[in-house]
Amino acid sequence: MEKKIIGVIPARYQSTRFPGKPLADICGKPMIWWVYQQVMKVPELSAVFVATDDDRIQKVCEEYGMQVVMTRNDHPTHVHRIHEVSERISADYYLVVCGDEPLIDPDTIRAAVPQENSEEMYVGGLCRYFTDPAQVMDPANIKIVTNDKEECVLLSRSPVPFPYKTVKFKYKKVVGVECYNKNALNFFVNTPKGFLESVEDVTLQRFLENKIHIKYKLVDSESLSVDTPRDLEVVLSKINTK
Repeated sequence: MEKKIIGVIPARYQSTRFPGKPLADICGKPMIWWVYQQVMKVPELSAVFVATDDDRIQKVCEEYGMQVVMTRNDHPTHVHRIHEVSERISADYYLVVCGDEPLIDPDTIRAAVPQENSEEMYVGGLCRYFTDPAQVMDPANIKIVTNDKEECVLLSRSPVPFPYKTVKFKYKKVVGVECYNKNALNFFVNTPKGFLESVEDVTLQRFLENKIHIKYKLVDSESLSVDTPRDLEVVLSKINTK
């Protein structure tokens, strides 16, 4: 039986470093529009929805003909917001693309589409190698270590692994694409935050701390998440040079 996979783009208006980020102007269109267009190009998706708690974002989505789901405004994490979507829209998998990656390539997103149809818990994501050594030290970039089965071993805001015996390796960072089935979402919202998640504020630590595997596919991507107005300037320069 063919899997039903829907795309979900979480979008919050409030951001400590960049308020109103989803509506930031990029060449005459809001950033959320750029992300939506890229996700819509993924052929495996049955539908794409923006999940927001803000009337301003909802209005813009409707003006541009983007499907939008209004969610509660008190969700502690984006996974809770995806869970609310899953309670209202039935699917086998929920492919989540961060609303701040306007240049992400559709083929990159496709790499997160699961190849199996798991009845148990499924959590997946994407990672890539750092290309700028300075970014490794930035705690905003979550570092990841995987084993030879593409399973996550470590997640941290610190540079991991530590180069104690050798420097002959490349650091990996998380790309803003995740995938869950309903069982995984249910587990997350019904499980309290653990020690590591509380200390580092890395949401998916909740799965690792409970010995649940996260599959991370390594992709060749130059994706750039827009966390600050300076990041937006970089995105604009990339678009203008295409």
